[in-house]
Order: sequence, then structure tokens, then C-alpha cells
Amino acid sequence: MSFAELMSKSKSRIILALDLTGPSLLDRALKILDEVYPYVSAVKVNRHLSVPLNIEELSKLVHAIHDRGLLAIMDCKINDVGSTNKVMAELFFHAGFDALTASPFTGWKEGLEPVFNLAKDNSRGILVLVYMSHEGASENYERLVLDRSSISYKRMYEIFAEKALLWRADGAIVGATRPRILAEVKRLLKGKIPIYSPGIIVQGGSIEVSLKAGADYLIVGRAIVEAPNPSQVAANLNRLVEETLARLRGG
Repeated sequence: MSFAELMSKSKSRIILALDLTGPSLLDRALKILDEVYPYVSAVKVNRHLSVPLNIEELSKLVHAIHDRGLLAIMDCKINDVGSTNKVMAELFFHAGFDALTASPFTGWKEGLEPVFNLAKDNSRGILVLVYMSHEGASENYERLVLDRSSISYKRMYEIFAEKALLWRADGAIVGATRPRILAEVKRLLKGKIPIYSPGIIVQGGSIEVSLKAGADYLIVGRAIVEAPNPSQVAANLNRLVEETLARLRGG
């Protein structure tokens, strides 16, 4: 079963971003995981943990995630030459991660092609970064460029969305802080690729607005991991998502 199929079977639309800093990272990550796992579908790990922890510690964290019935995503934003990209993907897949994030800036040939092939051979997923959630993302993701394939000018994020579709990515990442662009990317993807939206709450992204615009999964980090009671916050957010989806369906 593919990563996208496994995600679609989850009872939650929330992905926990374990963006932790400071001491005792692995112990704290495991503690938060124990508190919130009933309310999320997957756990996203980025450089907050992948840099200070060694590969064995990351593997231990992934095993804990899997033991709780969740999927593990490594937010490594692969963006180098193909040989380097492949080594990175092999290491993270060997540690047990179910999916990786990748930046389409690096291109396909001798860029992301080896990563996609490796993921396919191992039944893992690749999520393509289409538009980031921070304020400065507009500087490049909205840049008007000449698309050589169509000989027309397009915004960079439009090209990236089309690449995600062409490459048969397992997901597209679009910041929840740009609902207009989120809706546009949803249209470009034609319902064939789910959208993962970071930037919820702390960065200003709205749950209701993001879901209405077309987000399939919401990535939530600091609002949960920095809360005095992560379990309560995760439960409340999960309930809000379900209520919002019911309203949007007219139920």
C-alpha cells in the first residue's frame, strides 16, 4: 500500500510537527508523542531533530511513531545533486521514515529522479514543496518565470504544482498562510494529489479557511509542542477539524 493510501485511511487530518529545541530532545519527543498520538495521523520530523540526533536515535523515534499506528515523515527538503539526494533518501528510509519532503528547485534529471525511483521501489512517499508558509516565501515562489515546456510565463508555485503532478508525487506542500494560492494549487492538482499545509495557528494559518481552500492535511507544530498540555490542544484541534469538515460537507 502506498504512503498516500495509508494516509487516506487515517482518522485524523492533523500531522504533528515535532519541532523541538533544547536538551533531552529524544526523551521529550517521545513524551509528546505519547500524549498526542491518538489525535494525529502522522509525525513530521525536521532539522530540529535530524541535526542533533544521530541516525540510531531517529530510528528509535520512528519505531515509536510506528508502534502507535502513525506514519513518519522526514522534512529534509531534498535539494541537491542526484547522487547526494539518493544517499540522503537511503539513510532516512533505512531509519524507517515513510515519506520525505523534496524541493522541486533541484529539477528532475540528476536531481529528484533517483529519489522518486528509490521511494517507488521501497513503497515510500515523496512530498513536493510547492509553497512555503513563511512571509518571505512570496519573494521566489510567486516569481514570474518563463516555463520552457509551455513557452508561457507562470508563477513559480504553479510550475512546482505541475511538476508534482507530472512526477506523481504523494503530496504537495502549500502553506496554510496563503489560502488563495492554496485554492489555486488545489485546482491545478485536479484532485489527484493531496495537499499538506503547514503554518497553522502560530504562523497565522486558519484551520477552517485552509480546509475550505483545499488542504487535505494540516501540519501543526509549535501550537502543540509548546503548549502546557499538548494532549488537550491536539484533541481540541482534532475536534475542530472534524467539525469544520462536517460543516463543509453540509452535514
